[in-house]
Amino acid sequence: LPAPDAGEVYPQLAGLPFPPALEARMRFEGYTIVREVHASHRSQAFLALDEASREPVLIKLPSTELREDPAALERFLMEEWIARRLSSPHLMKAGPPARKRHFLYIATEFIEGQTLAQWMRDHPRADLTTVRDLLAQIARGLQAMHRLEMVHQDLRPENVMIDGTGTARIIDFGSTRVAGIAERAGPEARSPVLGTEQYAAPEYFLGEAGSSRSDIFSLATLAYQMLTGRLPYGADVPRARTPAAQRRLRYRPARDEAGTLPAWVDEALRKALHPDPSRRYAELSEFVFDLHHPNRDFLSRHRTPLLARDPLRFWKALSLALGLIVLILVYRLHALA
Repeated sequence: LPAPDAGEVYPQLAGLPFPPALEARMRFEGYTIVREVHASHRSQAFLALDEASREPVLIKLPSTELREDPAALERFLMEEWIARRLSSPHLMKAGPPARKRHFLYIATEFIEGQTLAQWMRDHPRADLTTVRDLLAQIARGLQAMHRLEMVHQDLRPENVMIDGTGTARIIDFGSTRVAGIAERAGPEARSPVLGTEQYAAPEYFLGEAGSSRSDIFSLATLAYQMLTGRLPYGADVPRARTPAAQRRLRYRPARDEAGTLPAWVDEALRKALHPDPSRRYAELSEFVFDLHHPNRDFLSRHRTPLLARDPLRFWKALSLALGLIVLILVYRLHALA
């Protein structure tokens, strides 16, 4: 039989009661609760053990605040449905196969590791090689989503986990836009800015729908922050809510903070972070490639000065020029005498 459509799953699950308060060692729906790992205004997450497989699982419960917010509740329920349709080593997986439920919750795999936010605190202004590796992994996860016409929409340091093997995994699909579902007339479609404002693409603040290029902007923002320790436009993007205001946004070169960064890498970041989505990279693969290989267009636009490319040759040439000038001046003085 075909997998249930999201339109079928939501009414089935939404009719279930909210779960009771959970605590350590409590048994719940075939799981044993170990401890709470996260709490926010939207949800509460617990590490639990599946009593059947003894595998660790993440149980997420909706916040009681969602009782009066059907749009947020729908996004919460969609997260597990989305996870079951994705397959990538760089994306969070769904939990055990669906089982009969008596309460409203979702189950996903538990990833042991640290968030990218914590990793950046431990590695301020990381080296370019490490940043490239992490970015390539995150990009592969996003590509798996884009191939299924899904846009993550909330790519930020807290939504990337790095496990014990150094593998980056994208988590939290609660803001993901799914083609076909997003277009239907519903509360979800009327909330364009679902992600965290500091990492959201400028077009969201104009009320436009997100696209794969929006995720590219967020990914480039992560790269910029890992390399420099700050955001490319500071706090200006969320305040730019008109086309005119967005045209006034000015990219701050990453080389201002990371002086050893090659100019062509900075230009790749500049393109991926352009306020106009039509002027960004069309594909994630193009952005990742340009982070690893000098783009000829960027090289011709910004050729590295001789002083940076070959300091010894620069000072030799300068010394030779100054020596010639001195000789010319001495010759003229003798001629006048």
